[in-house]
Amino acid sequence: MKISSAAIALSFAYGASAFAPSVDPSRIGTPSTTASSTELDLFFMNTLKHKRAVSKVNKPARVNDSITEKEVRGLFELWNSALATGDSRVVASRYSKNPVLLPTVKDDPRTDYDSVKDYFDTFLLKKPQGTILDGKVHIGDGWATDMGIYEFTMGATGDKVKARYTYNYVQEDGVWKIQHHHSSVMPEAVDMGKPITPDEVRGLFHLWNDALATLDPTKVAARYAEKGVLLPTVSDNARTDFHSIREYFVNFLQLKPQGEILESHVTIGNNWCQDAGIYEFTMGATGKKVKGRYSFVYVFEDGEWKISHHHSSVMPEPTMPQAITEEEVRNLFQLWNSALATEDADVVASRYSKNAVLLPTVSDVPRTSYDLIQDYFVGFLKKKPQGEILESNVTI
Repeated sequence: MKISSAAIALSFAYGASAFAPSVDPSRIGTPSTTASSTELDLFFMNTLKHKRAVSKVNKPARVNDSITEKEVRGLFELWNSALATGDSRVVASRYSKNPVLLPTVKDDPRTDYDSVKDYFDTFLLKKPQGTILDGKVHIGDGWATDMGIYEFTMGATGDKVKARYTYNYVQEDGVWKIQHHHSSVMPEAVDMGKPITPDEVRGLFHLWNDALATLDPTKVAARYAEKGVLLPTVSDNARTDFHSIREYFVNFLQLKPQGEILESHVTIGNNWCQDAGIYEFTMGATGKKVKGRYSFVYVFEDGEWKISHHHSSVMPEPTMPQAITEEEVRNLFQLWNSALATEDADVVASRYSKNAVLLPTVSDVPRTSYDLIQDYFVGFLKKKPQGEILESNVTI
């Protein structure tokens, strides 16, 4: 095998745009026969783009004859450039048909394309880029091994994380592929615990608050640990996984909240810390300010501090109903109208109370549950409606 420096440079030169996310033709069904010509064009364009991305990231790894230590190390750089695409499918294409991935922060071995891709779906959210700090290469007949210590810089947070690695490469279909990849945390760092100061603990709140500012529920949910628990302020249901946590913030973010800690009490343990106190939110959509009590418990997971437990509750002493002005009542229409603009029937339905009744304009059937309301807006939103109040009379 000959991986020329020009070939590797060419691979890097394409950058992330050359590996833009698209559809993997081997893992999707045939496009619907009812699809429009535009949809079909996009389908085949995305399919072709993905095939080209996989080809580009694997082309420099083609087998010619022998392989040198420098070329083995170049295989790591191909994997690293696949990470830079942000596309888990491109990364998974660097692994052999029967791979074994023992990832740094998951217990389960990944032994096929889908499970390898699943791991990188989450890992790539951190925008990782790796550098080998110390490595040893061994070359055999049709195989090569590279093992040592690497360090990742997480572009999403700026954190740096060291780990030990082993790659075993094999020749498959004329290309050098990763057959075995074992990555583990530095054991001495685990024993010592991840140090953190009280000010740094309070700074973790700002990471969560910055995620709120994006108005992207996926980015907010990503701040929670894999087994995180959210006991939210305005929902009776405990949220115990990524999807239920994200679902809560789909609605909450409509208020455009930004928080400020008013009182904080920090406790620090070995690889965990806690911040409890009182915070206040300013709702950008309405201008309203809301105080609450909070508890955040953080754990060190996936190379960064994540929220393991988040309990938020209203201030218990105020017993009088909160006042609302006529202007704030009218602004509630704008929240509903903004939900229409998302063209997501679930977002619109989430604006209705648990026992709501909707008597819609173009349906004879009263809608008295979340599912019925959501069903109505599935059809209505196809018209891409946006409303404007021409005359309003408010009673409070």
